[in-house]
Amino acid sequence: MRKLKLQVQMSTDGFVAGPNGEMDWMTWNWGDDIKQHVNGLTDPVDTILLGRKMAGGFIAHWAAAVEKPDEESFAFGKKMTDTHKVVFTNTLTKSEWPNTDIATGDITDEVNKLKNQAGNDIIVYGGAGFVSSLIKAELIDEYNLFVNPSIIGNGMAIFDKIGNKQKLKLVKATPFDCGIVALQYVPQKG
Repeated sequence: MRKLKLQVQMSTDGFVAGPNGEMDWMTWNWGDDIKQHVNGLTDPVDTILLGRKMAGGFIAHWAAAVEKPDEESFAFGKKMTDTHKVVFTNTLTKSEWPNTDIATGDITDEVNKLKNQAGNDIIVYGGAGFVSSLIKAELIDEYNLFVNPSIIGNGMAIFDKIGNKQKLKLVKATPFDCGIVALQYVPQKG
């Protein structure tokens, strides 16, 4: 069975975006240490899951990155662009983007169907409501929380509407030169 990994940037006080989706609090002066870590997470991935609200910005951002082959973000942008994406939506019936399928069914059924297909790991980046739904349904197999050295006081959270307690086991905590700490957890059953 394929593993579903969550990779998300969050503030120290647990928000993944500001109240209106702001991301200006995130740390982007990444050194080679964190870039290598992220590459290690994404290299074994062949499918990306996105919620509808995040999909447009995410796909457009990486499509623009591959238009600039001299930029540092080109290689990672190519990986994001070339990787198969599945957008979960209740409003679209067909994909607006290349290399992207639409999922409109029950989230648990759709994700389990993907996890049971042949292939490599699956990664989810967001948005907040979509990720919260995945967590609530206990579909995440590995949490990769990139805790930024900032407190924003208010915003979008992914753990606030879970409704059920879930125990996690810390696998690894990795501090990076830029101040971000990556926390890797797996669900602890029983």
